[in-house]
Parts: sequence; structure tokens; C-alpha cells
Amino acid sequence: MLAERIEAALNRQLAMELRSAYVYLSMSAYCEAQSLPGFARWLRLQAQEEVEHAMKFFDFINDREGRVRLEALEQPAHDFSSPLEVFEQALEHERAVSRAIGDLYSAVVDEHDYASQAWLDWFATEQVEEEKSVGHIVGALKRIGDRGDALFFLDKELADRA
Repeated sequence: MLAERIEAALNRQLAMELRSAYVYLSMSAYCEAQSLPGFARWLRLQAQEEVEHAMKFFDFINDREGRVRLEALEQPAHDFSSPLEVFEQALEHERAVSRAIGDLYSAVVDEHDYASQAWLDWFATEQVEEEKSVGHIVGALKRIGDRGDALFFLDKELADRA
């Protein structure tokens, strides 16, 4: 059974994961409108992955005899100046998710909730990968600058994400 404090924190993280999906879908729509289908595909797949993360929280709360409480989602940004801005914002968002996972981890440690602590290990490790992959794209976009041909090739590369 979950402590009330942990249940509330898990529900907040569930909402954050759903907001992440919403953010990535908005970014995907922007890239589609900019004729960057590879970027759009990468971001859309990222949104799907965030929904999967949210469902892990949903199921875990239920498995621990907690109560899922869904929050309203705020509208994400939808106008960006460039693909670089999209991915810089994505990186900052992933860093915020990492901080939230860290705060949640601290809370379960304080509560001596060892089952939640063990379960959260996967998310802590996953966030390292999330920040790394988005950070690599930011680095590539910074190197590309205004070179349209290089942007075209990066778009093609991102389209190959499985």
C-alpha cells in the first residue's frame, strides 16, 4: 500500500509524463508544418514513449492499491523559431523530468518505500538516455547552423528512428 504522500507524488509524475507526450506532439506538429518529416516522426515516437511511461505510473499506482487521479494538461507551446529551439526546449523539458524523478526518488527513500524505490530505478536510468539522445540532436543542430543541406540529411537520419 502506498503512503498518501507517495501516491500524490506518483500521480504528479503520471501527469508530467502525459504532459511530456503533449509537448512532444506539439513539437512534432510544428516540424510537420516546416516540412521536416524526420524530425516530426522522431518527436511523435517520443510522444508515444512518454505515454508508455505514463501508463507505467498508472499501473504501478493501481498495483500498489493507490488511486490514480488525472490532472488537467496545460496547452504546450506550438510556435518555435527553428528546429534547434524545438530540441533545446525538449532538452530542458527532459532535464525537468529528470529533476522530478529525482525528487520522487528522494520522497520514496524518505518514506522507506523500498518497492517504489526499486521500481523508480528504471526511470532514473531512462532519463540519462533521454537527455543524452536529445542532447546529441541539439549538438548536431548547433553544428549545422543555417546549412539547409545538412538539415535535410539530419531530417533523413531522424526518420529512421525505430
